[in-house]
Amino acid sequence: MSDVGTPQPEIPAPAPPNAPRPLPVLAVWARDLLISLAISAFIIIFLYQPVKVEGTSMMPGLEDQERIFVNKFVYRWEPIQRGDIVVFRYPRDTSKSYIKRVIGIAGDRVRIESGQVVVNDEALDEDYVPSDYADARSYPEITVPVGTYFVLGDHRTMSQDSRDFGPVDERLIYGKAVFGYWPMEKVGRLH
Repeated sequence: MSDVGTPQPEIPAPAPPNAPRPLPVLAVWARDLLISLAISAFIIIFLYQPVKVEGTSMMPGLEDQERIFVNKFVYRWEPIQRGDIVVFRYPRDTSKSYIKRVIGIAGDRVRIESGQVVVNDEALDEDYVPSDYADARSYPEITVPVGTYFVLGDHRTMSQDSRDFGPVDERLIYGKAVFGYWPMEKVGRLH
């Protein structure tokens, strides 16, 4: 017959003298915070930048004081295309940034006849420009030079754009507006 006794509590073995001691909770929290900040800084510096829209030239799609994210890396892999909403340094004062829609790319023939934009002899269907935001302004035909883009604001009566300062040099374009995040009712992908 075997003798069954009360189980003895297990005594932990002493830690080897060179074993790392567990970090205190505060140190773990601080380490995780630093890693998170480093990842956030990398994303903001190299990939996405939060931007506040100032002005009404892109209404109704983008309103004054709206907050958006700009993808600063996308144009390293893909070309700028017609319809992209781009952020660029203002050609006449590079300390300022503008946001506009690309209408014409290098080699395109662009003209505006009483408000109707014509690219390569085809009238553009601009559903992003409601009739209240259109104007009757004309612009003589130009061929967009290599390395530049013809840009217009969606609120044509309130926009200073390529009609005023000419095509924008691609070196001034630093990102594509991709996502709105404030106000909450405007959260979503930009078109």
